[in-house]
Amino acid sequence: MSALPVIFMALMGLSLLIYVVLDGYDLGVGMLSATAKEADRDRMVASIGPFWDANETWLVLAVGLLLIAFPKAQGVVLTALYVPVVLMLLGLILRGAAFDFRAKGDPAHKRWWDAAFAGGSALASLAQGWMLGCYVTGFEDGAAAQVFAAGIAVALTACYLLLGAGWLLIKTEGDLQRRAVGWARRAWPAVVAGLLIVSIASPWLSATVRTRWFDMPGLIALAPLPLIALLALAALRGLLNSHRVLGKLSWAPFALMVVVLTLSFFGLSYSLYPFVVIDRITIWDAAAADESLRFLLVGAALTMPVILAYSLFSYRVFRGKVRALAY
Repeated sequence: MSALPVIFMALMGLSLLIYVVLDGYDLGVGMLSATAKEADRDRMVASIGPFWDANETWLVLAVGLLLIAFPKAQGVVLTALYVPVVLMLLGLILRGAAFDFRAKGDPAHKRWWDAAFAGGSALASLAQGWMLGCYVTGFEDGAAAQVFAAGIAVALTACYLLLGAGWLLIKTEGDLQRRAVGWARRAWPAVVAGLLIVSIASPWLSATVRTRWFDMPGLIALAPLPLIALLALAALRGLLNSHRVLGKLSWAPFALMVVVLTLSFFGLSYSLYPFVVIDRITIWDAAAADESLRFLLVGAALTMPVILAYSLFSYRVFRGKVRALAY
C-alpha cells in the first residue's frame, strides 16, 4: 500500500493539533471576556489581537488537505457535519466582526459587540467539540452517540477555557493575571471530568477502540499516555496554588495543557487509524490517486513551512506582556 495517504493524514492531523492549541486559547480568551471588567476586556482582546486570524489559518489548511487528499471521504464527513460546520462558521464570523466593531463602531454599542465576541467564541468552541464527538463515533445517530458528542463539546470548550486562562497568565500582569488563576481553577475540574468521561465512553461505544486499547500488549504500551496526561493535569492544578504561577512559572499551566492535548491527540489518532471514518472508510479507500497526491504534496511542502514561519515570526515580534489595545 502507498505511504502517501498516511503522509497526508499525518499533515492533516498536525494542522488540526496546531489549530486546537492556537485558536483554542484565543477562543478561550473570547469566552472568558464575558465575565471580565470592561478595561480588562480591552487587555484580553489586545493579548490575542496579533495572532487570532493567523491561528485560524491552520483550520483552513486542515480542511483543504481533507478536500484535496481524501475526496472519497469529504462527502461523508462534511454531509454528516453540515449543521455544526455552519454553526462553527457563524461563530467565527460573529467574533471576527465583533473584534473590529467593538473598537471602531459606535461606543454605545460596544457592550453588544463584546457579547457577540464572547458568544461567537462559545458557539465555535461547542460546534467544534460536537463535530469531534460525532467523528469519533463514526457519525452514529443513536442517543448514546449524541450524549457522547454533547460531552465532547463541553469537554473541548472547558479545555479552551483553561488554555485561554493559561495564555492570560503569560501575557498579563496585576489584577487580570490573578483573575486568570481563578478562571483556570474553575475550568480545571471540567477538563478532568471531560477527559475521564471520554476515555471511558470511547471504548464503550466502539468495539474497534476497545480492542485497540485493552488487548495485550497494547494495554501496557499505551498506559503511559493517560498516566502522563493525568500527571500533567495534577501538576497544573498544583501550580495554580503557587505564587510562582504569577511570576517565572506563568508559562507552565499553558505548556502543561499543551502536553495534555498532544497526548490526547496521539491517543485519538491511535484509536482511529487507519480509518478516515471509523469502521467504514480507510485512508487508502478515501485517498486520491497517487499521481495526484505526489503533485499535491509539493504544494503542501511549500505551504506548511510558510504558515509555520509566519506564525513563529508573529509570536516572536509580539512576545512579552500585552500592551494597551490599539487598532
